[in-house]
Amino acid sequence: MFYYVLKYVLLGPLLRLLFRPRIEGLEHIPDEGPAIVAGNHLSFSDHFLMPAIIRRRITFLAKAEYFTGPGLKGRLTAAFFRSAGQIPVDRSGKEAGKAAIREGLGVLSKGELLGIYPEGTRSHDGRLYKGKVGVAAMALKAQVPVVPCAMVGTFEIQPPGQVVPRIKRVTIRFGEPLDFSRYAGMENEKAVLRAVTDEIMYAILGLSGQEYVDRYAAEVKAEQAKKFPRLLR
Repeated sequence: MFYYVLKYVLLGPLLRLLFRPRIEGLEHIPDEGPAIVAGNHLSFSDHFLMPAIIRRRITFLAKAEYFTGPGLKGRLTAAFFRSAGQIPVDRSGKEAGKAAIREGLGVLSKGELLGIYPEGTRSHDGRLYKGKVGVAAMALKAQVPVVPCAMVGTFEIQPPGQVVPRIKRVTIRFGEPLDFSRYAGMENEKAVLRAVTDEIMYAILGLSGQEYVDRYAAEVKAEQAKKFPRLLR
């Protein structure tokens, strides 16, 4: 209930008023049935803007840190994400990744929309990074389409470290659903998972126009944090 109050009464109308999002390709989101919406991740604002304009409810796999933050801010953030039906995901290791896949498959088994950011973390510099194969594993195991999505302009309104977003118009684009039925029964093949993930990332790239980096964002961020410890705070 809180999800729909937030979307249609409290936060959704406010976001539409402030950011006046241009919405392209919304018809590619299926009216019913399970599907994955896979998008780039440029800003904390992405968590609110995309769900606000999709007609159906969408459940995101959100990083566990959003549910475990200290102090009043941490408690409020955790309460918000729980109330909105988002699922915490531990990103620390292979077993944690398997748990995330199980959670995602649970959402899809109910015939719902699952939102995921294949990069695994927000881009720290506005570029698009290599996708992790969890999105491919879920798409193949659940046999569902993947709708690519590009957030354009959200990095400019709220780059890393900025708490209050700038008021500026953004664009949200959805591409045609990607069908991976040709890989049925091959969800345990590493080469197939990589190929499917790369195809998804290429579709996102075509929608976003970002510069692409064939490395994982978390690795690059860790390297830069060592060289410039104040840069990524």
